[in-house]
Amino acid sequence: MKSGKVVALTLLIVVSAIAMLCVDVEYCTATLNRFTSYEELKEFLQHRKYSFEPYGYLPSIESQWGLAELKTMGANDYSKTNIQVEGVDEADIVKTDGEYIYVISGQKVVIVKAYPAEEAAVLSKITVNGTLKQIFINEERLVVFYEAGSWSETETFINIYDVLDRENPISKGEITVDGCYFTSRMIGDYVYVVVRKAASLVEGEVALPEIYSEGECKVIPATEIYYSDIADYGYIFTTIVAVNVQEDGQEPTDETVLSGWTTNMYVSQENIYLAIGYRDKTILHRIHIENGEISYSADGEVPGTVLNQFSMDEHEGYFRIATTLHRKNNVYILNMDLEIVGMLENIAPRETIHSARFMGNTCYLVTFEKIDPFFVIDLSDPYSPEVLGELKITGYSDYLHLYDENHVIGVGKETIPAGTGDFSWYQGVKISLFDVTDMSEPKELAKYEIGNRGTDSPVLRDHKAFLFDKEKNLLVIPVSVAEIDESKYPNGVPPYISGEIVWQGAYVFTISLTLEEKIMLRGTITHVENGDVHNTAYQTKRTLYIGEVLYTISNNKIKMNSLPDLSEINELTLNE
Repeated sequence: MKSGKVVALTLLIVVSAIAMLCVDVEYCTATLNRFTSYEELKEFLQHRKYSFEPYGYLPSIESQWGLAELKTMGANDYSKTNIQVEGVDEADIVKTDGEYIYVISGQKVVIVKAYPAEEAAVLSKITVNGTLKQIFINEERLVVFYEAGSWSETETFINIYDVLDRENPISKGEITVDGCYFTSRMIGDYVYVVVRKAASLVEGEVALPEIYSEGECKVIPATEIYYSDIADYGYIFTTIVAVNVQEDGQEPTDETVLSGWTTNMYVSQENIYLAIGYRDKTILHRIHIENGEISYSADGEVPGTVLNQFSMDEHEGYFRIATTLHRKNNVYILNMDLEIVGMLENIAPRETIHSARFMGNTCYLVTFEKIDPFFVIDLSDPYSPEVLGELKITGYSDYLHLYDENHVIGVGKETIPAGTGDFSWYQGVKISLFDVTDMSEPKELAKYEIGNRGTDSPVLRDHKAFLFDKEKNLLVIPVSVAEIDESKYPNGVPPYISGEIVWQGAYVFTISLTLEEKIMLRGTITHVENGDVHNTAYQTKRTLYIGEVLYTISNNKIKMNSLPDLSEINELTLNE
């Protein structure tokens, strides 16, 4: 009995010592906690000797240009922004509701009467005193995001407009959040906006995030801020703000996390996942969202770093993520507590992930070094994922899109293997159609290559620039085409030679499994005038369709062409 008491007392002393060590020496919690006071927050930053001047511009996770996916809505058949998760809309620089087009052009949001094409006209323009980022359209409400301020003190503005009268938009409110716009999503009537602000000590004090709404300023109290004890190159306040865009009187809700640099985000209909790259691992935070309510739920970590949002996915109560660590690739499956329950490691050693796409119980993964292995991975047993099939071809895909349950479209680059060394020379833009009917033996059914080395497309970096409609057999991507003058190389063109950009615009394809030529060029459309291919004002960035009309959009122009034969119907200048 006495010995038992001694053991218990010893254990109590050890536990107390560990607790004191955590408090006095290091914040060593593995999970997120909330600060108990402002002084604790200040001590947290002082303890790590991070006393930076405020950071300037923090890049958005999303490119400022991208474009559309297909959907049929209402009386008009029209395309919508190409998104990752059904029911989770993503902000973009162009939106349409099937009758009007809303487009960012310089410092203006231009509202265009788009349908019918013959009557197209600019109806109104909304000018902001800042840098426009992205927009949403939700019935008769237009949501506009822009940044303003100095390099050291940036603010994100969320403006909501009633556009029932498209010629006279009415401001219905403005919310301002300290920090740089990162990304946003819209689920139902709620917009979830993520803003990042550098956490630093300025003259010995912490500049806490602030939210301005309806003339009132809310300073986020230290006691409402979650923190993660991950030493990094700097700490960031990541604030999520939820706004009901239909209810003018409803106050926004918010949640703030102090952690490392949030680098990627994945959003399902119920959760926001923040991914923070730190050295050789990715820190994950799951934040539950429901009808504007935001609550921190779990955190975890996986080895390796994440390429982009498509490297993450939630499915039937599990979170799946693909990472690269020391040129080894891995897929991890986590439960809702973000604990790893299954893993597949060391995929394609010496290579790196170029694209990933989770679709139901399957993960498609493209890695690349000298050739392109296209992997089909079975995730039906979350505790024991396995590679079912692998295809080795030249080139690689930077973006994967589901054609149907048995076929996948890939957009990337063709390559020519180098004569020596473990690398290849990338060439023109390549579109591939993969057959995964037999998952153990995936095949490349068809491919189409555009241009020579130096050819580029925003689709390689931004999925919103991709337009696809299976029912219409339609695929459209913006392309900058590079060509090489072969007469300069009588002995053949070396694979490392890049061409000159000679054309920019939209490539329009017919894509169908029933055709002998399954990816067939239907035609091209350009906005470029007088051959000035480097004039960004007329470079096509987005494409969409309304009915049987294809709309191509640049910063200064919208062109309207007939979908059946691409004959020109009308064009509209946005900046007159």
